[in-house]
Amino acid sequence: MTVKVGLVWDAAGPVEAGRGLLEFAQVHGLDAFMVLDHLINTFPSQAWDTDFTYLASALSTPDQCLDFATVLGSFAPHAGPVQLVVGVTDPHRRHPAVLTQTALTLAQFAEQPPVLGIGTGALENLQPYGVPHDHQVDRVEEALQIMRMLLDGAGPHDFEGNHFTLDQALMGLRAPEGREPRLWVGANRSRMLTLTGRYADGWLPSELVAPDEYARRLSVVRKAAVAAGRDPSAIVASGGVPIVVAETDAQAHELLQANPIRFLALHAGADAWARRGAVHPFGAEYRGLTELLPHALTRHEVQQAMAAVPEQVVADQVLVGSRETVLDRIGELVEAGMEHPMLIPASALASPEAAAFTLETVAWLARELRAPAPIGETIS
Repeated sequence: MTVKVGLVWDAAGPVEAGRGLLEFAQVHGLDAFMVLDHLINTFPSQAWDTDFTYLASALSTPDQCLDFATVLGSFAPHAGPVQLVVGVTDPHRRHPAVLTQTALTLAQFAEQPPVLGIGTGALENLQPYGVPHDHQVDRVEEALQIMRMLLDGAGPHDFEGNHFTLDQALMGLRAPEGREPRLWVGANRSRMLTLTGRYADGWLPSELVAPDEYARRLSVVRKAAVAAGRDPSAIVASGGVPIVVAETDAQAHELLQANPIRFLALHAGADAWARRGAVHPFGAEYRGLTELLPHALTRHEVQQAMAAVPEQVVADQVLVGSRETVLDRIGELVEAGMEHPMLIPASALASPEAAAFTLETVAWLARELRAPAPIGETIS
């Protein structure tokens, strides 16, 4: 199996930073460049200062979040062989027909088929802005049906759902041959995994899980594809892979003490804390990042929550270690079925020196992961 490798940018702050990372991806032969889609950052602005992270000296607030469609439209003519991905947006803020139009428009400019990642949506992007967020999975299911319909034909199309309606709707815009947009679904739970198999071209889970759990979830996707009469092997198995890397395993584990990296433990749900014998400060029912409202936390609440973070919970949210250790860990995910890791350079949050080493490591990992393994040997 040929492994493809992508690089993730949070699309917050100066657009020049994103351009620089895209150029980095091009120079080092990465396959994809993924931007996130947020209205509010996942880090709390109330605690955002140079005591929290060195990045605050250049970025006054983490909430300088850029619109993914505008960014990708700007990048598309210059991306060359690097595939552009949004990971992920939702069909609550934008109608599925508008999302389809966006993807088809990007296909006019990009050399590679753009990837439209779709998920159930995070509360931070919905609740503060009065966007309906009830029946989120139901809305996603209808949206996927509509987007599949519009991508597959110009119409006219009719659709009668509980959340969306089409009445002789047209989508005359077509992608150039070979550049048809791909639909990837950000799925972590059973029903969303099933919808991925039914409708998607790729699976893009946000949760970092153990290889055996990744394989189990992938099997749900593939079984759903078979049940829908689709080719399960045609669905790209991807996933966000946060890495915390340093020269040695011990040095990498020291980076887990950096405030922004420790805060990643608060992105995990209460069940992840319970597995480590700890109680999540946001409550026993807290399900993790999709429910986080970082802007609503006071500085004191952030400090209290950070004080409760166990190091092992932090370590569970990332692949941590030397380059070789991280490579082996990614290799285990590849053996479990992951075809397209999307590398999230989490250790770049720790310091400028860590950021430089992390990017060097991304380039090294891309070379190692994409190199064909000798016959009879695995990637790890």
